[in-house]
Amino acid sequence: MEYDILLINGPNLSMLGLRQPEIYGHTTLEAIEVQCGVRATAHNLTVECFQSNHEGELIDKLCDAYGAVRGIIINAGGFSHTSVALRDALTMHKVPIIEVHISNIHAREQFRSVSFISGVATGVICGLGPVGYIFAIDALANLIST
Repeated sequence: MEYDILLINGPNLSMLGLRQPEIYGHTTLEAIEVQCGVRATAHNLTVECFQSNHEGELIDKLCDAYGAVRGIIINAGGFSHTSVALRDALTMHKVPIIEVHISNIHAREQFRSVSFISGVATGVICGLGPVGYIFAIDALANLIST
């Protein structure tokens, strides 16, 4: 199960392209995952994509990936603002972690401006739309190679 980058997407992100396109755009999660795979390949890296609406499944995936990845990209969706358990699962990894949000969480409802994930992330990309995932792949490629 070894791969270079684990790309984790949390609740409701499977509905990208349909759910609130005025905020999240029309790009589907499947399209984002394909683009990330292409970009990772361009850096001679592999990426494993995983999405779940269930907090425990996200935590299980992070636990299963322990020692098997060189970097993590995570868009925890709504769990970003609520899950200490997900944050704790990320802290076991001694690899770069990039948090991604499609929308600018700081320009939305106040409760969204606090992310439990940000404090354990190496970097945060938010508000740039789906291209933020590509920037995250590029950032990890740089961090992994140095």
